Amino acid sequence: MTSSSPPPPASAGHDPHDHADRAASFDRDADVYAQVRPTYPRDAVEWLLPAGARRVLDLAAGTGKLTEVVVGLAGAGTDVVAVDPSLPMLAELSARLPGVATRQGTAEHLPLPDASVDAVLVAQAWHWFDADAAAAEIARVLRPGGTLGVVWNDRDAEVDWVARFGEILHRGDRLEPAAGHDALTELGGRFTAVEAETFRWVDRLPSGALRTLAGTRSYLLRLPEAERETRLAEVDALEATHPDLAGRTEIELPYVTYAFRARTRGAVPPR
Repeated sequence: MTSSSPPPPASAGHDPHDHADRAASFDRDADVYAQVRPTYPRDAVEWLLPAGARRVLDLAAGTGKLTEVVVGLAGAGTDVVAVDPSLPMLAELSARLPGVATRQGTAEHLPLPDASVDAVLVAQAWHWFDADAAAAEIARVLRPGGTLGVVWNDRDAEVDWVARFGEILHRGDRLEPAAGHDALTELGGRFTAVEAETFRWVDRLPSGALRTLAGTRSYLLRLPEAERETRLAEVDALEATHPDLAGRTEIELPYVTYAFRARTRGAVPPR
């Protein structure tokens, strides 16, 4: 399947406004997701990843977009484990990153022992969690003084065509998550105060890939087929007519990446 090929139509009977149904949509077309979804900027991941971390959990790892950056930064001697509820997503991750251990699991029920990791990183997924239960589980598996890092890509809607693209994607979407600023609001007393940083960067996609990217959004995946095709046709029209896109062989899609980190309370034990 090429990067410009849309995923097959969503099955009938799905509710685009149901949180659990939307979360389950990621079992479909993991290879397409891996092709067109953005990565995360290296400097943001460097900011999240604690120095000297020996074991890192990428939680809700999906196809490994963040995992790949972590592996590149962590270097020899660091063990990275990827956890996700979707077996198709983990299979795609393993195909791309065969040296990374994978486990099926959720943020609320992590398949790891107590105090077993130095960092838990979460990319573009906190809004799918039961925040309080996830915070408790993450605190359980982190060593004292361990780091929770959350990273979130938002399209830069200050750019006109990007704002129009977003309007097409999310028109009528009652579950569209708030911007990354609100990613960590329910950590309770388990963690230190949350620190935040912002990073700007540009992803580059081949022409035609906006349709494919739109087709990986959970809201569109759960729309009725006719409505979904209408939205994708709007994306095609935007790319064909907007002066910043028409006739281009490459699309520059600007992102604002929000990064958040907090540490479990207590000193890091000597090793």
